[in-house]
Formats: sequence, structure tokens, C-alpha cells
Amino acid sequence: MSRSRYRVYDSDYPYFITSSIVEGYPVFSNPLAAQVILDALEFIQNKRSTIVYAYVIMENHIHMVIQDDKLPQQIQAFKSWTARAIIDLFSDNGHYLQLHKLKKAKNPSHVDSVHQLWQEGFYPKQIFDDKMMIQKIEYIHNNPVKRGFVDQPEEWRYSSARNYLGMESLVPVTLFEL
Repeated sequence: MSRSRYRVYDSDYPYFITSSIVEGYPVFSNPLAAQVILDALEFIQNKRSTIVYAYVIMENHIHMVIQDDKLPQQIQAFKSWTARAIIDLFSDNGHYLQLHKLKKAKNPSHVDSVHQLWQEGFYPKQIFDDKMMIQKIEYIHNNPVKRGFVDQPEEWRYSSARNYLGMESLVPVTLFEL
């Protein structure tokens, strides 16, 4: 793994995480691929005791505010499982163009796989205080608005914005008092 200024230094704090798809491919425009991420978010909360405070799934990346004692390992497992599930989904459903793109984008040094879904790394940013936590959660929820996909954060179904408004949502999260 290459050196990076992005590291998990203290597991007592939540982290703002960004993970992107190789070449910026809009993989999560496919609702079935987005559902894989939603299922994985529920799994890490229910079976891996990861705390998810906020998330948004955009067409080619995800943002999360999460906390876990073994955050790097959990993110690695999350990305590995979701990549395998999405590649299998594309294969099973005949999405050969997407598979071709993911094969072409694969890092040649990764000899153990045919395709690559995620860019390497996950760029954790430690959240030190309430002000930063609120800023990151608002950034996450406003991402689809800023991109022009919706007018209000709660209109984006692949986000925790609805959770913070007490509305029905796709995945429960641990609420941080805004």
C-alpha cells in the first residue's frame, strides 16, 4: 500500500470516507448495484458493529461518516464484498459493456482478479468535533442537490438525509444530533 496522508489514527472518532469507482464509471446508476451498497451498509451495522452516521450513494462514488475499531479492515472487506457482488450481478444480467470497462480499468498489478470496481484507498478524514461532524453530514446530504439531481436532500433515495428528518428511509443509521 502506498504512503498517504489519509490514515485512520484513532478509532475513538468517526471518519468521513469517500470511495470512488474506477474511471468514474456510473455503476450506481443501476439500482441493483446501488442495492448491493445498501445491503452492505446494513450488514456492517448489524453484523460488524460499524456505526454509520450518514451516507450517500452517487452514480460513481459513495461518501460515509462511519466509526469502527477496525475501520481499515472493515472498509477493505466492504469494498471487496461489494465489488464481487456487483461484478457477479453484471455477469448474471448480461451487462457485458460494464464488465468490459471494469476489466479494462483494472490495475495490471492486481493479478488475483479480472475486474476492478473501486479505486484504491478510501481517504479517511478524522472528525474531531461536533462542528466538523455537522459539516460532513450536511455535505453528504447536499451532494445530490449540488450535482443537480434533486432540489432537496431528502428527495435522493440513496442517502441518509431522510433519516435525519424522521422520514422512512432505505437503511437505518445512528443519528447525530444536528
